[in-house]
Amino acid sequence: MTLEQLRIFVAVAERQHMTQAAHELNLTQSAASSAIAALEERYAVKLFDRIGRRIELTDSGRTFLIEARAVLARATAAEKALADLAGLKCGSLSIWASQTIVNYWLPPFLAIFYHRYPDVDLKVKAANTQQVAAATHDGAADIGFIEGPIADPHLSVSKIDGDHLIVVVAVNHPLAGKERVNAADLKAMKWVLREQGSGTRAEFEAALKSHAVEPSALEVVLELPSNEAVCAAVEAGVGATAISNLAAEAGLLSGRLVALDFPLPRRPFYALRHKERYLSHAATALLELVGASASPTARPREKAV
Repeated sequence: MTLEQLRIFVAVAERQHMTQAAHELNLTQSAASSAIAALEERYAVKLFDRIGRRIELTDSGRTFLIEARAVLARATAAEKALADLAGLKCGSLSIWASQTIVNYWLPPFLAIFYHRYPDVDLKVKAANTQQVAAATHDGAADIGFIEGPIADPHLSVSKIDGDHLIVVVAVNHPLAGKERVNAADLKAMKWVLREQGSGTRAEFEAALKSHAVEPSALEVVLELPSNEAVCAAVEAGVGATAISNLAAEAGLLSGRLVALDFPLPRRPFYALRHKERYLSHAATALLELVGASASPTARPREKAV
């Protein structure tokens, strides 16, 4: 069994699709299929069921997936330990972050990091808060950045500077000119919100409860998977939303969006790392960089786009 076979197996298992996995790994489909077939033949176990044009993990495959991910995570950790012997002159850093963070908050820090350590390969992936926490737990991410706290005893969680949520509507919305909105106004409006599992949605629902408003009392007409899609729907007049001030900035500056006067708290972001996994020099350097920006005035002044 080789690490390459494990990487192919995990990629196929996660996508449930041989061609997509092969494309992601820059392999031919036949090479990926051969690797899976070799594992199944060598150990006389069926890892996938072929159902028409689809494939699904068998019970044995699901069990093996857990172990394969763990082996790959350990191999990555060993590679990073060796790379650290050369300081910050080589190696890679896998970063997962929630959408608001990866699209608006994180890029200025990454730019500074790149200029300081140009030989470190940064690999950045956007996901929602729950997915980022899971990736950090499983070892797919060296560092995770999320918008809300999580409860995982295996992860070290550090509070860092964040943003604040605001309620925005289209410029022609009936409440766009109202001096101040109240809980009754919120219940009367139609809403466009991020999906369940996103930090933005969770923080907004927690803030509603602090105003004695149950989230179920809102008329949510659309749930969308990205901040950009939410802003576009709001600009089109579908309804109101609660969103990061960073994500709404372009719409507010252009006049397509209007912020309503409803108090929502400033929220911190959180940096995640696994307590028991090796922390590379590169990971330490990035954590120190963002940790040094514990106040809004310390945040890099470059504009994130």
